[in-house]
Amino acid sequence: MATDFWSSSHYKRWMLDRATLRQARADDLQYVDDPEYLDFLAIFFANLISRLGKKLQLRQRVIATATVFFRRFYVKNSYCETDPFIVVAACCYVAAKAEESPVHIKNVVSEARMLFGKYGIKSFPSDNSKLAEMEFYLVDDLECDLTVFHPYRTLMTLCGKAGGNGGETEAGELGVGIQDGQRYWGTGEGKLELEEGAVQMAWFIINDTYRSELCLIYPPHLIAITAIYLTLVFHTSTRATIQAQTQSPPTSSGASASSSPPTRRSSRTANSHKKAPQDIVGFMAGLNVSMALIATLSQEIISLYALWDRYREDHTAESARSAFAQGQLSAFGAAGAGTSGKRAGHARSGSVLSGTTSSGGTPTTGDLKDDGAGLAEQQVVTPAFLVHLLLRMREARLADMAHPATGRPMAVNKMLERAQAAG
Repeated sequence: MATDFWSSSHYKRWMLDRATLRQARADDLQYVDDPEYLDFLAIFFANLISRLGKKLQLRQRVIATATVFFRRFYVKNSYCETDPFIVVAACCYVAAKAEESPVHIKNVVSEARMLFGKYGIKSFPSDNSKLAEMEFYLVDDLECDLTVFHPYRTLMTLCGKAGGNGGETEAGELGVGIQDGQRYWGTGEGKLELEEGAVQMAWFIINDTYRSELCLIYPPHLIAITAIYLTLVFHTSTRATIQAQTQSPPTSSGASASSSPPTRRSSRTANSHKKAPQDIVGFMAGLNVSMALIATLSQEIISLYALWDRYREDHTAESARSAFAQGQLSAFGAAGAGTSGKRAGHARSGSVLSGTTSSGGTPTTGDLKDDGAGLAEQQVVTPAFLVHLLLRMREARLADMAHPATGRPMAVNKMLERAQAAG
């Protein structure tokens, strides 16, 4: 196991560019009306992994590793040619082993069946051997690279926490000798002093980034620093402290000495031990990273929150089928859909299209409230919609494979290509 991120398989083989990720979704894009649906699928499956992980009582780091495994698997595969739900279960099962928190395969199968059943998935196998077989396919596509580095360790180290949030630390996240060097630690003098609420917000922001493919594009230390940067902006008391520091006029030492009345020796001794407030802006500026890149990553995270704000949890499958039947793909909404609470950094809060109905049934065109903006920009997406979308994508893909334009089944074409490549 690599103890240094920069010499690990994570850095050398699994830091990808956007062109590679677009190519990975090329097949799926043929079967969706809007490419944005694939971004909603990324949110949906990350939430699904998180729920299954919590049912299996896995630590947050194990859930994050399972999410990364899922993302890596679908760099080489497509949603329309696989069953993502058994992949979700296999990712949790393998991640628990890789992070030395193993769970029994029977527990994974039983919990997955109950959880997926809430989303209308009745085809998940009850046979443990199916999940065990999927485990081998998953590890093979991961190329046995099961070591994953996460931003949590960097966050805890930069904030001077030996271990926080349940001891979620990871050796080697900062690299060999990073405490004495200037790779991205900057001068290495001191730690960033944040209150517990601010550190918790940064931790939650890191959790939220796994709803996208940012973990495949950016190194973990950049994500951690960006989470701190967003926390300094959105955490109320921390932002007020920074504003007070930047707005207070500088005072000269001579003026302060002449204006202050003489004090007794004991008072001077007490004042000399008072700690000056930390220059938070100066600390961030001293980090050896590109702040322009941090700002770009911040905008991507905020865009993720804007997209996530249009996602609603609704486990009823009937509304999705009705919406497809009525052709309301671009204006799909769900009655009674609610959010899971306010999230930091929402870029839009009033642009979500309301899909509620007075009768509590499937929304119709007359029930949708359009404020003048485009329906595509205002649509609300639910898990029920995404599950049915996955089924339609798979059906269309199977039909194309059986009756391709060439007149030859796609499976036969692939076998011929392999035979020709072999000479």
